[in-house]
Amino acid sequence: MYQSFETPSHDLGAERLAALRSELDRLGLDGFIVPRSDAHQGEYVPARDERLRWLTGFTGSAGLCIVMRDKAAVFIDGRYTLQAQEQLDLDAFTPVQIEDQKPEDWLAEVAGEGVVGFDQWLLTEAQKRRFEAGATLRALHENPIDAVWPDQPSPPMGVASVHPKSFAGVSSEEKRSDAAKKLDAENLDAFVLTLPDSINWLLNIRGGDLSHTPVALGFAILHRKGSVDLFFDKDKIEAPLRAHLGDDIRIVPPSDFTDALQGFSGKRIGVELMTAPCAVSSLLTEGEANVIWASDPCTLPKARKNRTEKEGTRKAHLRDGAAMARFLCWFDGAVSTGALTEISVAQKLEKFREETGKLEDISFDTISGFGEHGALPHYRVSRESDLTISGNSLYLVDSGGQYRDGTTDITRTIAVGEPTPEYRKAFTLVLRGMIEVTLARFPKGTTGVQLDVMARMALWRAGMDFDHGTGHGVGSYLGVHEGPCGISKRSTVALEPGMILSNEPGYYKEGAFGIRIENLVIVDEPAMPEGGDREMLGFETITLAPIDLRLVEPSLLGPEHIGWLNAYHTHVYEALYPLLDDETREWLEEATAGIS
Repeated sequence: MYQSFETPSHDLGAERLAALRSELDRLGLDGFIVPRSDAHQGEYVPARDERLRWLTGFTGSAGLCIVMRDKAAVFIDGRYTLQAQEQLDLDAFTPVQIEDQKPEDWLAEVAGEGVVGFDQWLLTEAQKRRFEAGATLRALHENPIDAVWPDQPSPPMGVASVHPKSFAGVSSEEKRSDAAKKLDAENLDAFVLTLPDSINWLLNIRGGDLSHTPVALGFAILHRKGSVDLFFDKDKIEAPLRAHLGDDIRIVPPSDFTDALQGFSGKRIGVELMTAPCAVSSLLTEGEANVIWASDPCTLPKARKNRTEKEGTRKAHLRDGAAMARFLCWFDGAVSTGALTEISVAQKLEKFREETGKLEDISFDTISGFGEHGALPHYRVSRESDLTISGNSLYLVDSGGQYRDGTTDITRTIAVGEPTPEYRKAFTLVLRGMIEVTLARFPKGTTGVQLDVMARMALWRAGMDFDHGTGHGVGSYLGVHEGPCGISKRSTVALEPGMILSNEPGYYKEGAFGIRIENLVIVDEPAMPEGGDREMLGFETITLAPIDLRLVEPSLLGPEHIGWLNAYHTHVYEALYPLLDDETREWLEEATAGIS
């Protein structure tokens, strides 16, 4: 299995909090900031960097704790409200909704004249500036949690590998040449790359340092002429990769990164304000370099998938769609036995993906939620929480695969038993919003924030909404959540041809059920609508899996929505039919029947 269902939380929060406070006393600190991050600011972090989890027991993928002498707050967003209540020792830690109070505002209220420490490798410059506006901060070279964590895991040492041009589409030399031109245009002598997906994309490599995201962790410095200093442990690099990297990539021990940053006196060095650890700019400044806040030169090119990457993701989604069809057919036949559980279903779905013979990993821990668990958008089933799937309710499964030619992410909500009018209404309103986004046509320069409302309008009219973004960017055999593009209330990056995004509105009734429908889409090349006078962008849907028609109330859809749904299902049937066994073909024919 690529996923564990063991509960990693603990009941040692108060004990560990006391140990940390003793260490803070020794250092002369009144408080300490504990983000859920590593030095690369990624969504997934190695076990060694799970300091927030070790201290508090909270296992969410986003969060932050501020420890003071007499109080400790854990800041979470709306996805994790119930999870935080269950996992935290509430006598030691107070959960705070970040929507209600930002961490920097809370700290400004409680810090007074105290000095609050932070690990300068775990906060970005942008984060540091927000905190220091209301409190006295002290940058630390060593993390005090590490001093009291007796069995802290070792750093990950996955071997890196070549991501060949047959999948990447463009050579590393071409990518580095284009990035160097950007540096030249901005009069930068070099750029410090701290995001692993940027480094792995630029050099056409992949790795195994993280679960579900195939990257090798490290830092890099891209120079104006296109050469790169790559700060990787030599044990990660075997002979084939060394040959692939060539003479323009210099392998440097990670321990030399600090000295390298201090060796740019008088040079203009680009740094990403929002993602680079503030230690980078601090060390550059100590070495008398001129820090220039600039955008990572890899971020946008990486998001704009080339022809090879788009062809690859279509193949990956066809393969994944066939696995999903087999899974959905099996689920419909097996659910009436009353023997299925959230874990057993997640395991079965993983098996269907493995049987493609192409699966490298799942792209994230499968969200397998029945009934009230479906109402938790980021629910992670464990041995303790595992529910039997029976009776009348809804089952929500959000999952994906990592294939060499593409990354998939799909959510389907499935009727269990007889769907009620409430289920059908909510599901159809969510579906209507998903279709509205799918059918959108928009001019160059349009951002995700401008499209987000389309996913919500039908829900809003009914007095309903959802508390997550409508969509996120997706990598090409990289992170399933990839910046800078998205569709949300905060997505201000213009959508461009080749970007892959999710389209996943939802609705969640606390303690009862959850609904989410997710397809991935590619931003099309601009085209002139018939009779128009301005080219428009649109979306190509690449996810191939039926949407549960038992939950659709046609009276809540317009002709354009029904037309799209029928056309989509026809496409799904025709694309998947040749890849399926007879039983699944028969099931798929019924699951994709037209409605009116």
